[in-house]
Amino acid sequence: DEQFLKADGFDDAIIGVCPTSMRLVYARDKMIEILMQDDMTEEDAIEYLEYNTWNTYFGEQTPIYIEL
Repeated sequence: DEQFLKADGFDDAIIGVCPTSMRLVYARDKMIEILMQDDMTEEDAIEYLEYNTWNTYFGEQTPIYIEL
């Protein structure tokens, strides 16, 4: 069993696993939608994710975030 590094609260945005690096792959659009469901504006959601999630490095298992 592989242990994946997950972005807390964004399980619904997982779209797969990279077969080469065995890292989770998230859809950025879905992550934004999840935050907007919590009454955040799109602009605030993007700013939050850029600062706290997308541009952070947590080691070799850092998830991959892609635009669909």
